[in-house]
Amino acid sequence: MLRLDSVSYTYPQAATPAVADVNLAVRPGQLVLCTGRSGCGKSTLVRLLNGLAPQYYHGFLTGRALIDGHDTRERSLTEISALVGTLFQNPETQFFALTVEDEAAVSLECRGVESSVCVTAVRNALKELGLENLAAQSVLKLSEGQKQKVALAGLLAAHPKALVLDEPSANLDPQSTLELADTLRRLKDMGLALFVADHRFSWLRDLADHVLVMDGGRIVAEGDFDLLDDAALRARHGLRSAIWHDPRQDLPGAETAEAVASFTIHDLSFAFGKKPTLFDGLDLTFPGGGITVLAGPNGCGKTTLARLSAGLLKCKGASFAWRGQNLPERGRARQVGLVLQNADHQLRMDSVRAELTDALAGLPQDESSARVEGFLEAYGLAALAERHPQSLSGGEKQRLSVAAAMIRQPGVVFLDEPTSGLDGENMHRMGEDLRRAAKAGTAVVVITHDLEFMGEICDCIVPLTGKASTQSNA
Repeated sequence: MLRLDSVSYTYPQAATPAVADVNLAVRPGQLVLCTGRSGCGKSTLVRLLNGLAPQYYHGFLTGRALIDGHDTRERSLTEISALVGTLFQNPETQFFALTVEDEAAVSLECRGVESSVCVTAVRNALKELGLENLAAQSVLKLSEGQKQKVALAGLLAAHPKALVLDEPSANLDPQSTLELADTLRRLKDMGLALFVADHRFSWLRDLADHVLVMDGGRIVAEGDFDLLDDAALRARHGLRSAIWHDPRQDLPGAETAEAVASFTIHDLSFAFGKKPTLFDGLDLTFPGGGITVLAGPNGCGKTTLARLSAGLLKCKGASFAWRGQNLPERGRARQVGLVLQNADHQLRMDSVRAELTDALAGLPQDESSARVEGFLEAYGLAALAERHPQSLSGGEKQRLSVAAAMIRQPGVVFLDEPTSGLDGENMHRMGEDLRRAAKAGTAVVVITHDLEFMGEICDCIVPLTGKASTQSNA
């Protein structure tokens, strides 16, 4: 169904190929997994398999990229998209409608599918992914994991012959990841050809039929999933763990941590407008000098709690305190840092150096300059100091966002999915960065579904249930 024959591809103005001499085939009813360190060429393979390269990205392609036996250069993107559905790493980039139901129906409506057929297809796709109760919800109000499910529902409703998925587990909680695996298993049984590019791959152990490891734009190893059990191979190519382990039951609660300094939330109640209450009299404590994971299913309110804590959302009656001192809403952001899940949403200057300098606005210039230089070195950004933030890789953007938050030396910092889309090498580096901040006394709070990262660096856990949370760990 999907095939690359001796394909090399070079982006416009690039000096070297993004991928070179690649051969692969994905047959109906087969799932092929592709993994590798950031920048290895996985996303380029995705674009070759769905026709975006070279039809949208242009550039120079040698060899043949085939879909259902036809060269992608001989078909329009409209024709290709009817056969191959693509789930992008950032689902927002493929949204066209405002509600969940409308978004799932977009592709069918654009093709003029009869209304009754469209309604049935959309209803079935939403049910398949457990989204029936969110049909009328605005896509703008969803968690990142829920957005990903909506994008996938839109693809399933159109009944493609193949699916290409770019980092599909990056924003999903563990339960949703297992549910996605079940969905892909059913799609395999239905005869779809599936290509998955992912840094996190342990969830695909019993599902992947063939594995490709890429590095430097080339396939450097391939075989069945057992290939990834080789620790030396994983270390050599910056890969994640091949074992699915859930550390949430092993981590102690934050209330057991002994800490002189802590960040506390008392009597927090909050709801969005007239929607059901999200928090009802919530009391929480996050110890300073350690790393706490704020855990819970997609949509339970983890990101909302972080935004409330940083003062980006308003609430009445609740109190927020650091080291026993109350933090009023005005000025709270000076003590409570927040690193957003999508780094692009908070990087706004024209260089890496300027981004860090801007975070220290108000400090004397000599003190600011010295601290910026120190953080450029500590976070491995010195060689990138004059680069535009939007020219960086995903992992580099994440490190810059963390550095910009930490350089202000906040008492507490919330990091929303800091390892989303990171390979094993960059995940370990992120862990080192956060350990350094915690050692300096900061209360580091990580919002993450990344079980490997959670088990590696987190000291304790604060769970959110998402059903008008009232739990207390204080």
